[in-house]
Amino acid sequence: MNTQAGLFDRSVGATQHASTAVDPNPLVELFRDPYLLAVHKPAGLLLHRSPIDRHETEFALQYARALNGGEHVYPVHRLDRPTSGLLLFARDPDTASVLGKAFMAGEVQKTYLALVRGWSAEAGLIDHPLREHAIDRRCKDDPQPMREARSRFRRLATTEIPVRLEGYPSSRYSLVELYPETGRKHQLRRHMQHIAHPIIGDTNYGRTRHNHYFAERFGYSRLMLAATGMSFAHPVTGEPMTLRAEPDASFTRVLSVFGENLPPLPGGAGQDSAGP
Repeated sequence: MNTQAGLFDRSVGATQHASTAVDPNPLVELFRDPYLLAVHKPAGLLLHRSPIDRHETEFALQYARALNGGEHVYPVHRLDRPTSGLLLFARDPDTASVLGKAFMAGEVQKTYLALVRGWSAEAGLIDHPLREHAIDRRCKDDPQPMREARSRFRRLATTEIPVRLEGYPSSRYSLVELYPETGRKHQLRRHMQHIAHPIIGDTNYGRTRHNHYFAERFGYSRLMLAATGMSFAHPVTGEPMTLRAEPDASFTRVLSVFGENLPPLPGGAGQDSAGP
């Protein structure tokens, strides 16, 4: 942990996360103080109970509570079930209230990594309003207004694979860093689809042929979206904080498609890193 100038920095590497396979708790603790608990959530784990997935019995919330000695924890933001990475909890209601307001006010900066179809621009802003999902509304026939939604992106690497999937002799992919400026449901996934660079492994907004190719090549399927960073003012001390979560093994293994083009990743991952 780096505490210089009030900056807290903690990462979890692929080796650390892979080693938790024998641990019944799938969460990896990244940071803890009297007010906050930050963990790495694996892909496929729900945050809490949902009417959409009534059959599920395991949730990140219950595992975080176990890490907290059985005491209640309070989720302060969302992380979609298929998305892996950094998940933050408050350890008391007052801290949860302060953080919740900070998220609502856009005072928390979040960072994600994603593997997407095609070669994206080097950087850009996606300013594209989104409508609330009908499945989230009690009255599905009540039309909802479009809400502003903005996401920034930065391309980190590109690759071209000699595999014909959509009529072209080869297939192109980009590794991008994403920065949502608003917090709409599935915002990053929908925005990347909007600019014709859907995220690999996205069964809702992605390209089926590309998803199948990666699933067959690596022997498993997952959404290639990982929450890797979060910066905000500490809800009690006011000091600036940056929390980081290095992508886990299931994510970094797929990035081998970039070969020597893969740079060191934010948070310490990458082919030239031995991990923390």
